[in-house]
Amino acid sequence: MLPQSSQPHDASDERDRLRLLLDVNNAVVSNLSLRELLIVVAGWLKKFFPLDLASMVIMDEETGLLRVHALDAPAPGGVLAEGTLLPLEGTPPGIAIATRSTVLRERLNFEEFYSPIMREAYKAGLRSGCSVPLICHDQVLGTINVGSMRECAFTRRDAELLEQIAGQVAIAVQNALNFQRAERERDHNKLLLDEVAALKNKLHSEKLYLEEEIQTEYNFEEIIGQSKALKKILQQVATVAPTDSAVLLCGETGTGKELIARAIHNLSGRRERTLVKLNCAAIPTGLLESELFGHEKGAFTGAIAQRVGRFELANKGTLLLDEVGEIPLDLQPKLLRVLQEHEFERLGSSRTIKTDARLIAATNVDLPQMVAEKKFRSDLFYRLNVFPITIPPLRERVDDIPLLIGYFAQKHSRRMNKRIDNVPRQTVEALCNYPWPGNVRELENFMERSVILSSGSELQAPLAELKVTASVAVPEVMSGPRSMEDVERRHIAEILEQTRGVIGGKGGAAEILGLPTSTLRNRMKKLGLK
Repeated sequence: MLPQSSQPHDASDERDRLRLLLDVNNAVVSNLSLRELLIVVAGWLKKFFPLDLASMVIMDEETGLLRVHALDAPAPGGVLAEGTLLPLEGTPPGIAIATRSTVLRERLNFEEFYSPIMREAYKAGLRSGCSVPLICHDQVLGTINVGSMRECAFTRRDAELLEQIAGQVAIAVQNALNFQRAERERDHNKLLLDEVAALKNKLHSEKLYLEEEIQTEYNFEEIIGQSKALKKILQQVATVAPTDSAVLLCGETGTGKELIARAIHNLSGRRERTLVKLNCAAIPTGLLESELFGHEKGAFTGAIAQRVGRFELANKGTLLLDEVGEIPLDLQPKLLRVLQEHEFERLGSSRTIKTDARLIAATNVDLPQMVAEKKFRSDLFYRLNVFPITIPPLRERVDDIPLLIGYFAQKHSRRMNKRIDNVPRQTVEALCNYPWPGNVRELENFMERSVILSSGSELQAPLAELKVTASVAVPEVMSGPRSMEDVERRHIAEILEQTRGVIGGKGGAAEILGLPTSTLRNRMKKLGLK
């Protein structure tokens, strides 16, 4: 209960208090800043209250404590400052909020106000005070408080006037809090918009950068390297890609002909359509025509359903025919026709199908030599040889080997959830000095094997495998001139001896050489190896 006022009051005093309420009302209507609001209100309160301190505390939503938002005068001893957090328990504002009623104390009582901050205020000279809850729409927002260095400085009538003022101030506080919340949301939304705009600009810049990079010799998919030999190839790729001309990729097995073909496709106007691939050496001769042109149901034994061929799938896109030298002579005229006339028929059908497929052919054999030996049609060769690109073997790109080592080490370590931070210098030197007959594919297989064998952060490469191969190769060079076919035959024979005749599977000759098993078998057959 509030104590009864002992001070008489007259009509003029009542008019002054009504004038105070009117002035406070005018002040709160035009202020959305809590601090400015309290300063204005406190200025009027000083005319009627013998206060030494006026403050406003607001419930902090994040901490659940009371935060001092505004002070009209410094607290005794400096125990309070704007932004100070007060506990709910043991403080007059906390009790006013908890009880939703005014707390008027003519004399401060430590048994009731046991908070350390209140003890510090008492030691600094605070002797009496009044805290009134700010309630708006049945929600307690905080309190408005007055304090004095004298006992019995405030009466019940003073408290009643402060309650009336608090009713007006609470509305202004609610408006100010709403305004602050809206400002924060606006700032947050602005920040989000700024972040989105910055991200869009970043993505746009990256897009321009990547578009510029992909037109240069430094970035073509997974084509790693900066050697002059590779740069020359990539310049040719950038030149021919925008056209629809046929491209013939020549190079040893494992040099990355498929990567070059993909780069040509991705730089062309057909990049939104499919890049269809077919390895002619991997398809049995009797089924190759069906793979290329498709067949109708019942066209031959086993044709239980209609099949769409690769030329039809690649319509408006690109068709890569790998190991094109393996196409049988009797099938070559049909391939020539589709290249010249852009039409074909499925097996078992007389209906002509049009196709607009760009052809990229790849081979690891000497097609002119095959033409001379009547194993490949000259007219088909000339049709394929519109824009030949010869891809250099890895031994002619020694400068690229360190980059490839790092790339493959990271690629396979990530896939195996390992971390390779260091490749010993002697390992890099050994790999640079090795001739790599299987080219980039052999190097990648060797690096994958090395990552598997590595137990720590340093790459543990099985260099002994390279020494065995090198020790076999040197006498061949010293013994006099030999054809590439002889060198290849002896090298494959040594690897087969090393694997005890195992061709496929883990640790087989095909894996060591970096070749597909079917390709190795074909090479063995041509070289007369069993």
